[in-house]
This record gives sequence, C-alpha cells and structure tokens, in this order.
Amino acid sequence: MNKFVTIAVAGVIAAGSASAQETFEMTSAFGKNLPILGTAGVDFVEKINGISTEVEFEHFDPGELVPTLEALDAVSNGSVDAAYTTSGYWQGKIPAASLFAAVPFGPEAGEFLGWMLYDDGAALFQQMYDDNGYNVKVLPCGIIAPETSGWFKNEITSLEDLEGLNMRFFGLGAEVMQKLGVSTSLLAGGDIFPALERGAIDATEFSMPRIDARLGFHQIAKFNYFPGWHQPATLFELLVNKDRWDDLDERSQKQIEVACLANITTNFAEGEATNFPAMVDNVENNGVTIKQWTPEQLAVFEGAWNEVAGELAAEDAFFKQVWDDLQEYREGYKTWGNTIYLPRPRD
Repeated sequence: MNKFVTIAVAGVIAAGSASAQETFEMTSAFGKNLPILGTAGVDFVEKINGISTEVEFEHFDPGELVPTLEALDAVSNGSVDAAYTTSGYWQGKIPAASLFAAVPFGPEAGEFLGWMLYDDGAALFQQMYDDNGYNVKVLPCGIIAPETSGWFKNEITSLEDLEGLNMRFFGLGAEVMQKLGVSTSLLAGGDIFPALERGAIDATEFSMPRIDARLGFHQIAKFNYFPGWHQPATLFELLVNKDRWDDLDERSQKQIEVACLANITTNFAEGEATNFPAMVDNVENNGVTIKQWTPEQLAVFEGAWNEVAGELAAEDAFFKQVWDDLQEYREGYKTWGNTIYLPRPRD
C-alpha cells in the first residue's frame, strides 16, 4: 500500500475512534478543592479516563451545571449525564434515600460495604430509584469513616441546650435532632459558613475534621463534638442517566464499575490518613475545644433514632423493606463483628 494511503487510512481510523468516544458531563456535589469529598469526584474521573478509551468523564463543580440539590432530577431528565453525590440529599424526595448514605448508629464502612456489595444493598439501591420513576443507574462510588457530630458556637452542657438551636444537619440524623428540639436545615457545603457568620444557624455538622477545616467552621464555632453517631460511615454514589448507561457496551459499563470500586478504596484511605493532623491543628492553633458526648447523651440520641426509624418504617413501605433487610444483615454480622476485632484503646 502506498505510504500516503496508509497515512490516510490511519487518520480515518483515528478520527473514527475519537468520534466513537462517549463523553459524560459529571456534576459533583462537592467542589474539587475540598479534601476527601471533592477530591473523590476528581479521582474517579481520573480513574475512568485512565482506563477507558471508549468513555470520558468531565468533572464540574457544584453550580457549574446544576446546584447540588438538583443533581438527581438533572441526571434523570438527561440535562446532565452523571453526578457524583450522596443519596442523603434526596431524603426530602424519597424517605429511604438516606439508608443508602448514612444510618445513625448504623454500620461502619466495612459492614456497610458488605451489605451493599455482597448482600441486598446494591439491588435495593437501584430499586429505590426505579420505583420512584428516576431514569438513573446508580453505583456505589466512595465511602468515608465517621464524621464529627457537629460544630457549636456555645458549649453543650446538657442536651437541653440543644432546644431552640438552628442547625445545619444532614440526612436521618436531622430527624433525630428535631425530636430533641433543634430546628434543622440542609445546606450545601459552600452555603454553611455564610449562614454561620450571619447567625442564620447556630451550629452545623458537615463532614470530617480536615474537610470542615477547609470550610472554616472553627473560625466561628469553637466546640467540636464527637463521635459522629449520625454518620458512622457515609456512602457516595455515581448517578448516570439510564439512557446513556444502556447505550454503553458491557466493557465500558464494567470500566465505570471498576473505577468506582477503586475510588471507594482511595476515598476511604484518604479520610483515614489525613484527619488527625487537622484535629491537632484545631486544638493547638485554632482555639477549638474537642468534646465527647457522654454515654448517657448518646443513649438519648440512639433512643430518639429508634423512634424515628420506627415512624418512618410505619409511614413508608419501601423504607421498611430496606430497614428490615439491613437489620437482618446486621444481626448476622454481629457473629463476626462482635468477636473478631480488638477493643480500641481509649488513651
């Protein structure tokens, strides 16, 4: 073959390969400069783009395509191809949504992933969106260990001090706080500091110490409470428009799944490796007092949560189905989880 013909054919093949590549615009619920939460969305894009020649994801920060709390609808109707987010943001639309994000006094990361990947969790996760008419494919795509329980402007000397507070709170934990007299609102990460600053809220929870440090809560609220009973683990999801997903070949779908599974690993590890320096810095340089809820206070939180879970199960059949399934799994898990691990030192 003439060398010029060969070059021309090669050019046509290359052009055909380029045009065949599927591009997905992905909105993230978290800004790319936010540690752990934001970097996870960026890391996922780097992973999938690094292993696939058929699909390419493009990352967009919150608000660049759609606001954080509108991502589910946007992906479902096709105005956005994909979203890296967490299902707890949809609790106002779907009562069971937060059971796939963070469960008060619920499973930690390992137990949660076991239910999600090797029990019924993932199938129920997809069923939730299907049954509610959302045109999305959902994949578990990140996970972090417990968060802090909250940042307060004033010390909480007893749980009666919570009554009347206005507080940003996420997911099912917000229902618990409301039972204890707290007025809660769900704000996206970038909206929290201005609300604290102008006094629209008295306290907030958002995430882990390193993440919260980037958002500057310590500048206004000096009392940081632990443990994060409301989010012993938080799962993150990749939502993909179902029509776009179904148009992909099986290999491309598997590549996205593999990228998400790898992202779960690095997301969890980043959180575990980088939070303790932020805690030390808060105490030594930012004037923060780290506080622990007492066992008696945690018992009150847990009692309120059990009431909330019972009420939601009575009101919503799918919540009950998921809750019962998770509880059955957790009951079996105790055989393993309550015997295999060393007790953690307290000093």
